[in-house]
Amino acid sequence: MKLDIVIAQLNPHVGDMDGNARKVVAVLEQLAGQAVDVLVFPELVLSGYPPEDLLLRDSLQQRVEAALELVREASRELSCHIVLGYPLRRDGKLYNCAGVLFQGELVAEYHKQKLPNYQVFDEKRYFEAGCEPALLEIKGVKTALSICEDIWHPQPMAQAREAGAQLMININASPFHIDKQREREVLLAERAQSGAMPVVYVNQTGGQDELVFDGGSMVVAKTGELLVRLPAFVEETFALTLDIDNDSASAEESALINERLEGDAAVYTALVHGVRDYVNKNGFPGVVLGLSGGIDSALTLAIAVDALGPERVEAVMMPFRYTSSMSVEDAEAEAKTLGVEYRCISIEPMYEAFMQSLDSEFAGWPKDTTEENIQARCRGVLLMAISNKKGSLVLTTGNKSEMAVGYCTLYGDMAGGFAVIKDVPKMQVYALSNYRNSLSPAIPQRVIDRPPSAELAPDQKDEDSLPPYDVLDQILALYVEQDVSAYGIIARGFAEEDVKRVIRLIDINEYKRRQAPIGVRVTQRGFGRDRRYPITNGWRPGE
Repeated sequence: MKLDIVIAQLNPHVGDMDGNARKVVAVLEQLAGQAVDVLVFPELVLSGYPPEDLLLRDSLQQRVEAALELVREASRELSCHIVLGYPLRRDGKLYNCAGVLFQGELVAEYHKQKLPNYQVFDEKRYFEAGCEPALLEIKGVKTALSICEDIWHPQPMAQAREAGAQLMININASPFHIDKQREREVLLAERAQSGAMPVVYVNQTGGQDELVFDGGSMVVAKTGELLVRLPAFVEETFALTLDIDNDSASAEESALINERLEGDAAVYTALVHGVRDYVNKNGFPGVVLGLSGGIDSALTLAIAVDALGPERVEAVMMPFRYTSSMSVEDAEAEAKTLGVEYRCISIEPMYEAFMQSLDSEFAGWPKDTTEENIQARCRGVLLMAISNKKGSLVLTTGNKSEMAVGYCTLYGDMAGGFAVIKDVPKMQVYALSNYRNSLSPAIPQRVIDRPPSAELAPDQKDEDSLPPYDVLDQILALYVEQDVSAYGIIARGFAEEDVKRVIRLIDINEYKRRQAPIGVRVTQRGFGRDRRYPITNGWRPGE
C-alpha cells in the first residue's frame, strides 16, 4: 500500500482566520490536477498558534466556520483527504481539533487528548481534553490522527494501535528551543517503534511574539528510521510517496532528508526569523536601535539586517563623555559594513539639562548609579522619539545575562518594543557573533575581543560588578533554567559568594523583567511565558 502525501509546512498568522484559510486554499489550488491522497497542515492552522485569549471571544466559532467553509469549497473538486487543525466549540466545550475534509465534506474529527500546561504552554486554560481515537481509511490504509503533545505520551499511540491503525498523522505547533529538533527525532523514533507504524509529523514555522516555530516536519518509519526531514524555518509544501508495506519513502524532486540545523546556526536563524515575523506581522515599516560599539548591539544590528534588509534598519550612536573613540569608530564601521542608515547624536546636552533640573534635588547626595542611569534614559528618550516620528520599532539590545541580574536600566536601555537577544546568554552572544562573521563580514573583530563595558563611568568594565561571564552564565543556567538551589549550585563547585550574590540579583530584579519588552525565546526556559516568579515574596536563597 502506498500513499501520496503532501506536507504543508506553513507560517500562519494568529487571529487571521480568513488569511490563514486563504493560505490553505492557495496550497489546494497549487495541487489541483496532481495525484494526492493526503494533504496535511499544522495544528490550529486556521487560528494560528497560540491564539491565547482570542479563544475566549464570542465570535470565535463563527470565524472558524467561515474559514472552514472557504477550505471546504476549495476542496470539493479534489479527491484528497485534507488534515488541518482548528479550535472547535461543541456542546459548550472548546477542543483543539484536527479535522479531515474529503471533497468538501468533513469525514473525521479528532480532539487533542494531552493538553500541555508547562513551560510556554497553557492549553488547559482554554481546551477540554478529548479521550477517543479517530481513525479513517485512506486508500486502504487505516490512518490515525493525533495533535502535537499527544505524540509525547505513549497512550494515544497505543490507543491507535489497538484500534488497528497502520499510520499516524501528527499535526503540530511545536516551538523552537536549543536542541529541540534532535529531541523530537528521538521521541518520534520511539513512538513509531512502539506503535509499529510510520508517523507523519507536520510542524508549523514562523514567529509569534516570543515564540519561534522552526518547522522541521518529518516522516519516521515504523522501525524508527528517519525517512523525511523538511528544512527548518521555511514555509514549504513537500510531496512524497510513503510505502506502508516496505516502510520507505520517495520523492521526485527534492532531497528527502534535509540537514538538521543545530547549534549557533539554529539559534541565529531563530532570532532572525523571530524578528522578521514580529516586525512584519505587526506592520512596522522598519526598526531603530542604539548602536553602542559593544558586542550586544552589534549582534542585534546584524540580526535585524538579516531579518529585514539594511533599507529597513536605522542605527543611532549616542555618545557621552565616557564613550571611547574606539566605540564610536566601531559603531560607524559596522553600520557601513551592513549598509544601514546611521546617525550619531550626542546625549551630552540632554544629560546636562537633566542634571541642571535635578541640581537642588540631588544637593548633598554623592554621585552613584543614578547618574549612570540618566545617561541610559537619555538614550531611551531619543530612540523612542525616533520611533514615534518614523513609526519604526525600537529594538533593545540587552542579553539574558544582563536581564537576569538587572544589569540594565528601566526606561533606558530597556526602553523599546522587542528585545532581540533577551534569551541569549552573554557567552552565546560571542559565539553567535563569530558565527555571523563566518557568513560574511558584519561585526568588527575588536568589538568581539574587547572587554565588555556599559561605558557609563570612567574605565568601567562589566566584570567590575559581576562574576566573569563564563561563570555567571553557568550559574544562571542552573538557577533559571533548571531550578537548582543555591546550595545545589555551590555543591557543583561554584564559589558560595558568587552564587549567593548572583541569585540575589536575579531575585530582586524580577520587577525589571516584568516591564521589559518581549523577545525571542531560544533556551528551554526564558524570562516571560516560561518563568513566573512573584515580585513580592519573602523567599530567601538557602532557606
